[in-house]
Amino acid sequence: MAALQLDGGHARITLSRSRRHNALVPELLTDLRAAIAVARQSGARALVLASAARSFSIGGDIAGFLAHAGSAGALSAYAADLVGELNGAILDLLAFPMPVLTALNGPVTGGSTGLVLASDLVAADPSAFFQPYYVDMGFAPDGGWTALLPDRVGTATALSIQVLNRRISADEALRLGLVSELAAPGGVETVIAGWLATLAAKDPRSLAATRAGVWTPERVSVVAARLEAERQRFLALVTHPDTLARMRDFAAGSARA
Repeated sequence: MAALQLDGGHARITLSRSRRHNALVPELLTDLRAAIAVARQSGARALVLASAARSFSIGGDIAGFLAHAGSAGALSAYAADLVGELNGAILDLLAFPMPVLTALNGPVTGGSTGLVLASDLVAADPSAFFQPYYVDMGFAPDGGWTALLPDRVGTATALSIQVLNRRISADEALRLGLVSELAAPGGVETVIAGWLATLAAKDPRSLAATRAGVWTPERVSVVAARLEAERQRFLALVTHPDTLARMRDFAAGSARA
């Protein structure tokens, strides 16, 4: 579900749950975290996060939640595992010692946005967009939508996007600072390759010192606490009857489509 390739001094992790648009399940996130750990141990001078699907990731897999909806306890345990692994993956990316690059070739929705927020350089195809969906589904935001996004775009903007479930196009994402560069159609990998070539000429110790200076232990601990608060709010809502009804309606609509 998350394939690691070590090549030319950098590491590349490709999310490959393609038939489900890289919808997040615990197994995918566990694979991702294991791949990040190996990449770190390899001494890679950069980490690239990409997707083999038409979407970068559509967030938590509703089918996964519904498969555990037979009891409140089972659903709560599943959600705790899923959001916990997502939080762990975000923190693993923040702790990575060298630059983290992300290639976006399609939608980024729900909690998968946290993987982008933990990146340093983000290249986006014009087809890419961000959208939260929480208020439509009855979930509490996770994946850094409240823990990281307000620091990036401002509190008022972060709130307006979420309470209106507003779609953020690739152009707007660039203006907001969620994306570093907007590629030509189909040109995301060209942008990534250019960044890797530029980074290869930089002093690796300076790159590491720069990232460590931004993501200090104190700052990361604040983010970790915020992410845990997101997880607790998520667990408080995921078993609510209205949330379950919205998930079932969503699944039924997707099946008809």
